[in-house]
Amino acid sequence: MTPIALTIAGSDPGGGAGLQADLKTFHQFGVYGTSVVTLITVQNTVRTSRVEMLGAELVGEQLDAVLEDLAPQAIKTGALGTAAIIEAVAARPFTCPLVVDPVMIGKHGAALLNPEARSALQRLLLPRAYLLTPNLDEAAELAGIPVEDLASMREAARRIADLGVRSVLVKGGHLAGEAVDLLWHEGTFTEFSAPRIDTRHTHGTGCTYSAAITAGLTNGMPLVEAVRQAKAYIHEAIRTAPRLGAGSGPLNHWANLK
Repeated sequence: MTPIALTIAGSDPGGGAGLQADLKTFHQFGVYGTSVVTLITVQNTVRTSRVEMLGAELVGEQLDAVLEDLAPQAIKTGALGTAAIIEAVAARPFTCPLVVDPVMIGKHGAALLNPEARSALQRLLLPRAYLLTPNLDEAAELAGIPVEDLASMREAARRIADLGVRSVLVKGGHLAGEAVDLLWHEGTFTEFSAPRIDTRHTHGTGCTYSAAITAGLTNGMPLVEAVRQAKAYIHEAIRTAPRLGAGSGPLNHWANLK
């Protein structure tokens, strides 16, 4: 049977982030991708000028349609936008691993999660997450501490896990030196490191990374191996980025690890 993954996320018309990046990544890992749209953005590689949230009822109806006919083996969430959308998502019964990418701010500074929605995310969705994948700013917001080095990444992961999340991957892409990510899973820390690449073409990195992990879980991989595979993929996707656009360009979603 063909493995199926579901992304619940916003739309990026430039194709570098959001559900478009997720679907490309699923495909690259041999996974059939389904999607639920939560919000529409007006953006390209240099700007984001508008964000429109969809109604929670419409988001819920999309989700019901997918779940009743194309049951996924893993699900990821990206930009959810509003508390009502988060409530609609959290109200659905999920029996497969849920990867939550807590997208709060877009690449160009557009707010994708308001304060009320952040509270709903923490209260309703985090306790249902198999894996949470915050970047440094998101980890700091959720943990309530500055996250500026490996030691504070560890403390943030512990604090976030105390919110009810089974596993936490704190992404250290914005630290100096090696690009080190830290996974807290089953009481153990695992570090994933890759050489830093000096490039402006990093749009959609977080979306693509979490989608690659979701694809690995869909294919039946243990979490640590799914993260290791995704880390290698995201490094190669950045290294071989097609250099499109005048700003922060998209990754190479065709990146091949073979």
